[in-house]
Amino acid sequence: MTPTTPSALTALTLIATAAWALPCAADWTEARCDIYPRGSDRLEKMIPCTFAQSQGAVTITRGDGITYELTPVGDAPGNYRDQQGRPAYRQSGLGSEGLIFRLAEQSVYVYWDTSALHPSDKHNPTAPFSTKDYDATALLRCKGAGDSEYGTCPAGILRMDKGQASVVIQSPHGERFTVNFMTDYVNATNHQIDATLDGDLWRVTLDNGEIYQVPVAAIVGD
Repeated sequence: MTPTTPSALTALTLIATAAWALPCAADWTEARCDIYPRGSDRLEKMIPCTFAQSQGAVTITRGDGITYELTPVGDAPGNYRDQQGRPAYRQSGLGSEGLIFRLAEQSVYVYWDTSALHPSDKHNPTAPFSTKDYDATALLRCKGAGDSEYGTCPAGILRMDKGQASVVIQSPHGERFTVNFMTDYVNATNHQIDATLDGDLWRVTLDNGEIYQVPVAAIVGD
């Protein structure tokens, strides 16, 4: 058996969003699983995994051998039982980037993009972002929830007209999300944020307590 092609992956994403419309044949794809302890926003592990589904059932197999087997329950989409009979739920929140599963002891975020699993290019300090795919890249000052000191986080910048841009950031824990700096608003994928402008520096605070500093010059360019 071989992994799905890009076109098949697109179809799989749509199927996963509507689990009640699954085909009879099994389908699977390589993915990235971010594991969080139940009730925590602190990443415990980022690991390669495979995501499979067949006739409504979902199987997530982690690279360390741990497997979640989820069987649909009832008529409402997104309700499951795991292999031990405990309730599990599929939730939205990642859009086309992946799926969220709330299990008895953990939350599993399944991302179709696996690039964060690969080691950074030592010759590119802003890896995994490069100017091959972005208008510019940057190392942003960033700080995890509860951290006393700032570190750096890589980012890729997609610029638009009128000084607008989407800044894709990789967090200290490997999560990738996008902050959209628009003329009339600032928002983000996957998170609620508070964004304040102080001189020529945006301070972006996520709902999980992480803080990022984005220079205006990075957004607007030369």
